[in-house]
Amino acid sequence: MRRHLDTASFRDGFVGMLPACVGLAPFGVVCGVGAAAAGADLAAAMGMSTIIFSGAAQILAAQLYAAGAPLAIIVLTCFVLGLRLLMYSAAMAPHLKPLSPAWQRTLAFLLTDQAFAAAIRRFNATDDPRDGASFFLGTGVALWAMWQATNLAGFLAGNLIPAAWSLDFAVPLCFIALIAPLMRNAPNVVAALVAGVAVLALAALPMRLNLVVAGIAGILAGTLAEIARERWKAR
Repeated sequence: MRRHLDTASFRDGFVGMLPACVGLAPFGVVCGVGAAAAGADLAAAMGMSTIIFSGAAQILAAQLYAAGAPLAIIVLTCFVLGLRLLMYSAAMAPHLKPLSPAWQRTLAFLLTDQAFAAAIRRFNATDDPRDGASFFLGTGVALWAMWQATNLAGFLAGNLIPAAWSLDFAVPLCFIALIAPLMRNAPNVVAALVAGVAVLALAALPMRLNLVVAGIAGILAGTLAEIARERWKAR
C-alpha cells in the first residue's frame, strides 16, 4: 500500500475531515450512551464501533439488542440499512479500479457518507488515483479515530447525559454541510429534492427501507435530469 500513499494528499483528507468530525462527535457519544443503556459491556460497545463503524446501524443494533431481538434480525436490519453503501461503491469503483486489492479493501471498510462526499469530489477533480485514494484514506482515518474516541466517551458517560439534550441534532447538520457544495447544477438539485421527499413519504416502510428506496429514486431522477439537460444543450 505504501507505494500508492501520497503523504500530502493523506494530510489534506485528514485535516479536511476534521470539521465533520467535530460535527459528528455528539452522534458518536450518543451511540456510546445507547450501547451502555442497552446493557452492552465495554468490549461489545467498542466492538460495534470498531467493526460496524456506522452510527445508524449501531443505534438500531443497540435498540434491537435491548428489545431481545434474535441475532439474525439484528444482522439483517443492519445489512438493509447499509445497502446505501452499494450506491456509493458503484460511484467509487471506477476511481479505485487501478489500485491494488489491499487498497480497495481498506478504502471499502472506511467508506461512510462523509468520506464518500469528500472523496468523490477529490476523485472528480483529479486524474491521479494515488492522490484521490490517499485523500480518501485520510478522511476515513480521521473519521474512524474520532468515532472510536467519542463512542468510548459516550459509553463511559452512560446515562449521565440526559436524553433531552438531543445530541443527535448535529448529524443532519453535518450531512447538509457536506451535500451543499454539490448543489451546483440542476441534476444534483433534482436528485436531492426527490430523495428528500421520498425518504419522508416512505418513512412507514419497515427496516429503514425508505433510505434505500429514496436513494434509488434520487439517482433515477438525477440521471433523467442529466439526460434532459444534455438533450436541451444539443438542440
